[in-house]
Amino acid sequence: MFLSRFSSLFRAFLRRASALRILVLASFVLSTAGALAAPVFGYKVVAKFPHSTESYTEGFFYLNGMFYEGTGLKGHSEVLVTQPETGKVLQRLELPAQYFGEGIVDWGPNLYEWTWQTHIGFVYDRFSLHKIREFTYDGEGWGMTRTAKQIITSDGTSTLRFRDPATFQEVRHIVVRDGKLPVEQLNELEYIKGEIYANVWHSDRIARISPQDGHVIAWIDLTGILPDDQRVNAESVLNGIAYDAQHDRLFVTGKQWPAIFEIKILENKVVKRGGARSAAR
Repeated sequence: MFLSRFSSLFRAFLRRASALRILVLASFVLSTAGALAAPVFGYKVVAKFPHSTESYTEGFFYLNGMFYEGTGLKGHSEVLVTQPETGKVLQRLELPAQYFGEGIVDWGPNLYEWTWQTHIGFVYDRFSLHKIREFTYDGEGWGMTRTAKQIITSDGTSTLRFRDPATFQEVRHIVVRDGKLPVEQLNELEYIKGEIYANVWHSDRIARISPQDGHVIAWIDLTGILPDDQRVNAESVLNGIAYDAQHDRLFVTGKQWPAIFEIKILENKVVKRGGARSAAR
């Protein structure tokens, strides 16, 4: 009787122990999954368009058959509207010399632009590029894109801020992480099919980011898209993402690059991971 009772209790103990091990293992797997780094995809070039090597690209988007571009450098910052096939400038707005132009985004009939360190932004009539008003903000201005309801901005850190277009005030923010590691120096942005695409300054990779929690869904490795001997200098880095939603076309360019590239992401081609370059702005 005693041995039977002991055997029954021992078997129950083993079952509980096994269940506990399963729970511990499941918890470990789930926590590890959240820490795994995102996959890295390759690309192929579909088409190539002209781009001026005078344009120090900071903001870039495609709308109604035209490229809209905001360029930087004090004394040389402009907003440009160009014809993709020829690179011809159809509209040009020069910023006052004290401003270093940064990200731009369309909002209805208007166009928003902000500046690097002067805490001043501008709202233009998109059709005439006539300035309607100015606005202010804290911190540095880097990239800018939009959802249907909010403007998303980067400031060179790992934080992306969602802003009210009417006031430019922050509504919420996310911290971008690849696994558990923060991704710093987020730069030019584009919102594509429910994801945020972001350049990382001085890197040849684009991060695809979840707007819900900031985790990196995947990377696009554009190594080799522009040979080093075609770059003006060390600051001629990848920076410019635009999307043609009507025809599902993705475009990329860089600061003072001679070309804009239409690319396709090769999700069946996983690239070996490696460290991204970094530097001070």
